[in-house]
Amino acid sequence: MGDAGQFAGYYVAKDKGFYEEENLDVDIKPGGPDVAPPQVIAGGGADVVVDWMPSALATREKGVPLVNIAQPFKKSGMMLTCRKDTNITKPEDFRGARTLGVWFGGNEYPFLSWMSHLKIPTEGGKDGVTVLKQGFNVDPLIQKQADCISTMTYNEYWQVIDAGIPADQLVVFPYEEQGVATLEDGLYVLEKSLDDPAMVDKLARFVRASMKGWKYASENPGGEAADIVLDNDASGAQTKKVQERMVKEIGKLVDGSDGTLDVAAADRTVETLLGGGSDPVITKKPEGAWTAKITDAMKK
Repeated sequence: MGDAGQFAGYYVAKDKGFYEEENLDVDIKPGGPDVAPPQVIAGGGADVVVDWMPSALATREKGVPLVNIAQPFKKSGMMLTCRKDTNITKPEDFRGARTLGVWFGGNEYPFLSWMSHLKIPTEGGKDGVTVLKQGFNVDPLIQKQADCISTMTYNEYWQVIDAGIPADQLVVFPYEEQGVATLEDGLYVLEKSLDDPAMVDKLARFVRASMKGWKYASENPGGEAADIVLDNDASGAQTKKVQERMVKEIGKLVDGSDGTLDVAAADRTVETLLGGGSDPVITKKPEGAWTAKITDAMKK
């Protein structure tokens, strides 16, 4: 999940001088499986973090006053990918001794909410599903330990294909199409940043330049954008082909956004999380968890 391609817009904005044009000096700190963005910002290690809304709202309810200032990803890229030879063709087929790979750490809530809508228990049994706690890899599907696994449209899905299972041997269930999508990569700050007019101005310039970076990356996924991402890939494990594909798929999620949060999508995220079964990620509707202050200022 910590792949540089997921953050292509920011790397492009820095590399192409879009931040500089807005008189900003931006330091991009890569995250990773052991780096929780809310802890970084709460500890003063960053002014802005990229986080998924479920994680941000849970963090806010626990007392860290995170606020969404912009939403670069309009759509969710999360999907459940199943092997065709399991004979799963529709969500109702999950019922009954199926094993599904699910990411935890906040990413399980859209899944639990979906199962709760389908009235499928997640504790196993003949009418339920068994949840396998999945790492950020696709091994359980390849090794047939799971019937289906969690994948992102821009990342793990392609790892399955690269591992030798062709697309026509897979069945995918995008959360977007199942009506249980929650908002993914958004930009978050601590509430106090919004009380400082100089910071508000700086954040507006940051969002404007970042979205310019996303626009550029989406329009030039091959060639330059992929090269910029590769230059910033700390793992050194990615190939240009992989990054190009990733940037192209992420372009579909950004979908021409200027960064403005669609409040209806945020409300849907809240509803999905509140309906997450016996252990919801948030227990009540959040107050003040997002603001249009920055994107409004950006358009002036």
